[in-house]
Amino acid sequence: MEKQKDTSLIEDTGIDTIAEEDRKGTPKDLFWPWFAANISIFGISYGAWALGFGLSFGQALAMSVVGLVVSFLLVGIISIAGKRGNAPTMVITRATFGVEGAKVPSALSWIATLGWEISLTTTAVLALSAAIESLGWGTGAGPKIISTIIVVGLVAIAGIFGYDLIMKCQQVITIVTGIVTIGFFILGWGSIDFSAIGSIPAGSVPSMLGCCFFVMTGFGIGWVNIAADYSRYLPRKASNGGIVFWTTFGASIANVFLVGYGLLLAVSNADLEQAVSDNPIGAISSILPTWYLVPFTIIAILGLMSGAIMDNYSNGLALLSFGIKIPRTAAAAITAVLTVIGVVYVSFFSDSFIGPFQGFLTTLGVPLAVWAGMFVADVILRKKDYDTVDLYNPKGRYGAWNTKSFIIFIVGTIVGWGLVVNSAANWLAWQGYLLGIFGGKDGTWASANLGVIIALAIGLFGALIFQRSDIRAQESIPLHEEPQTATVIDHEDETPEGFSPEPLVDVR
Repeated sequence: MEKQKDTSLIEDTGIDTIAEEDRKGTPKDLFWPWFAANISIFGISYGAWALGFGLSFGQALAMSVVGLVVSFLLVGIISIAGKRGNAPTMVITRATFGVEGAKVPSALSWIATLGWEISLTTTAVLALSAAIESLGWGTGAGPKIISTIIVVGLVAIAGIFGYDLIMKCQQVITIVTGIVTIGFFILGWGSIDFSAIGSIPAGSVPSMLGCCFFVMTGFGIGWVNIAADYSRYLPRKASNGGIVFWTTFGASIANVFLVGYGLLLAVSNADLEQAVSDNPIGAISSILPTWYLVPFTIIAILGLMSGAIMDNYSNGLALLSFGIKIPRTAAAAITAVLTVIGVVYVSFFSDSFIGPFQGFLTTLGVPLAVWAGMFVADVILRKKDYDTVDLYNPKGRYGAWNTKSFIIFIVGTIVGWGLVVNSAANWLAWQGYLLGIFGGKDGTWASANLGVIIALAIGLFGALIFQRSDIRAQESIPLHEEPQTATVIDHEDETPEGFSPEPLVDVR
């Protein structure tokens, strides 16, 4: 019987493999979601923070651009796996950690994406409520309640409807935010003192590397755990080079200009540098004409919401990848409810939550960086597509647990935590126990997030060295024929109905 095509506007595909007839689009379609999610006004702050490493304008700009492009290049490489396996990121990582073992990075990814969604959404809610108050439309709790309903409502709707609506929303956000951003670049141009650009002395090589690493951890590395979620609908014949280029270009191009603009403002005068560092929205507002404040505020909020939308969608997929057997729409709804709770708590009951909370997310970023390095190594080493049957079968070629992967993961995490300083919360002061090698917790490297980069390197080179044989053994087994329809996950061991596994081959 011929399969009837689903015409529903709501995506019903969860962590299933995308069926051949449902694969669509081209690599250039990836430009829209990645551009929209990364055109945040807060990118301007990184210009001021980059100067804080004691660099000249040219050094800070060069290191920022390198950090941006390299970090988003990692996102682009991981995106290749999406079209090779046509499954979410946290399903594909089962090839590295085992079908059961992958629940560990899935849980970490779920916590991280939920945390960043709450952080982005809260910031958007507070920005919108401040705009409502400044326009004289209300004061007190009213604007916050209205803002929460609007922002969380729109984020939740996009997450529940799924992939197609998200891609359309991100295209609109890209166009609107791009136009308005160019506008405030032009209107604020008169506040830049170009004669001050050459007045700042050059910094040391460690300071340059510290700036580069800081930018890397603030941008692309924060997106690696969801990269394949937005390339999984692409046909298997889609160009790898195109996927890497359009992801990297789309995610980094806006921030190249935003960080550069922030640098120009920061070198112009010390007061503006401090303002850009502490409150970029307020700093830019102070140099714009009053009539432009409304569109500027709108694009600031849209940029934050765009990132939150992607986090909401991927958070639901991570929850399903962990083994929770509910519809994808229900998973997205759960994420939305938790986001509302987080936003309400931060907005109404806590004035000191965001700092410690982001400190916790930075702590979580270390093991995710190890995972990212291992995933990138897997994409580099793997010559064949992923087996879309065995990704759901703990008795298949990928096994249930991969002990070797967890050894790399644990070593990278321990070393990484020893090389980061987290001043956002007292209960995280134990970190940085290895920084004495690099000048201590007050040295040049202390604020560079060196531990995240080292953790990434341990994951990358550890996997390149020790997991090459695992991958070759996996690829020596012929691939199963792809199911004619999406793989339905409704069995206790997640094995597709009717599948009889081949004898287990130990690949560890």
